[in-house]
Amino acid sequence: MTSTKKAASTDAGENTLFIILISCVATIGGFLFGFDSGVINGTVDGLQQAFHSDSVGTGFNVASMLLGCAVGAFFAGWLADHYGRRVVLIVAAVFFLVSAWGSGIATGSLEFVLYRVLGGFAVGAASVMSPAYISEVSAAQYRGRLATVQQIAIISGLFMAFLSNYLLAKVAGSSVAPFWMGYEAWRWMFWVEILPAALFLVALLFIPESPRFLVAKGRKDAALVVLKRLYGSEAGLRKLAEIDASLASDHHAPRLSDLISKTTGKIRPIVWVGIGLATFQQLVGINVVFYYGAVLWQAVGFSENDALLINVISGALSIGICIVSMVLVDRIGRKPLLWIGSAGMAVTLGLVAIAFASGSLDAAGKLQLSDNMGVLALVAANVYVIFFNLSWGPVMWVMLGEMFPNQIRGSGLAIAGLAQWGSNFLITWTFPMLLAGIGLAAAYGLYALAALISVFFVLRYVHETKGRELEQMEG
Repeated sequence: MTSTKKAASTDAGENTLFIILISCVATIGGFLFGFDSGVINGTVDGLQQAFHSDSVGTGFNVASMLLGCAVGAFFAGWLADHYGRRVVLIVAAVFFLVSAWGSGIATGSLEFVLYRVLGGFAVGAASVMSPAYISEVSAAQYRGRLATVQQIAIISGLFMAFLSNYLLAKVAGSSVAPFWMGYEAWRWMFWVEILPAALFLVALLFIPESPRFLVAKGRKDAALVVLKRLYGSEAGLRKLAEIDASLASDHHAPRLSDLISKTTGKIRPIVWVGIGLATFQQLVGINVVFYYGAVLWQAVGFSENDALLINVISGALSIGICIVSMVLVDRIGRKPLLWIGSAGMAVTLGLVAIAFASGSLDAAGKLQLSDNMGVLALVAANVYVIFFNLSWGPVMWVMLGEMFPNQIRGSGLAIAGLAQWGSNFLITWTFPMLLAGIGLAAAYGLYALAALISVFFVLRYVHETKGRELEQMEG
């Protein structure tokens, strides 16, 4: 009876609408993460023509942002432990603005790469800090749902990038045709991002700092003000005591060395699990679809406009599936969604590989599929995207934001983020070379194998976090 009354009083004082509002502000970072990642999809032809690059050079131009993402994700965790989650997100918003402008105005590969790397810093920082911030301001019973909104925002960003790319190319005639003010359409594809980046920057000025960061820095009075605003006076005081107790057994200044166990002298197991989650999300090849979707569908016979339209449809479908994941993540848990998604991706990727293996090359070197196999490739690839967005897409970010104990959350996110974006870079950079070397079928066969292995990784090493408070996480 006592616990029931306590829960009722907590719910009565909780400012749920405010928590949702500030979480939505944080997810604008996810939207920009998705937009910045997806906008490159429709600009590949423009980059090749403008910068006269070959397949290796084009692959590096496309993947260059991911180097910045790896660095940004790594240092964002460390910087957030010193200066705050909100401060890091504000810096990321500024970088988004500069990168969007510079990528469109670039006149050479080196200049373009520099601006894309700067955008990568922003994407990397937003990718780890947005879910971390959401996890640190929301209650356990709906934390998974709010953190899943981050993936919906990412996919919405991808969708809007695909849609604006498609519309700009259609109005201009192609991605390389001149558009407004004489600039090619592909340049305007980058400049569209300036508007949401500016909105993100302004909105961040009105949200509070993470209370768990404030406690870690010894600013308990400031943390209490935020906690009372989030949960009410009584629950805020109780939560402050819980956070302080979770940090009291260790020093209050987080550092990377916290990732090493004091008893064994080895890296904590939870860190390896985080690295595994981050890496497998990329090894299944999802960003090949995001970054090279237009090229992929042109390779199997679709026109540029049709290929861009397929991306738009796929993006809209992904948003719907992420909403389904949002409904399920706090009901059935994180772990079941992960292994179901892995199994589904292994099967669908295998079907895509089979379809591509049946094709032949025409005189121009492009893959040609029969009508039946073309349909199989299209359907299987989109079902694969469904499985990804039901599981690894949102759930990996949910888990990284909540699975680490308070003391090592920033450092753990730094390492996991570095692994995630480093593997993302390798997959993206190597795909054009795999395409030219072993072909689409073999490349997708490798991604299918990674998906199969991830089933066993989840079942053996991943532990459920559903319904657990952040102060209960163990490493």
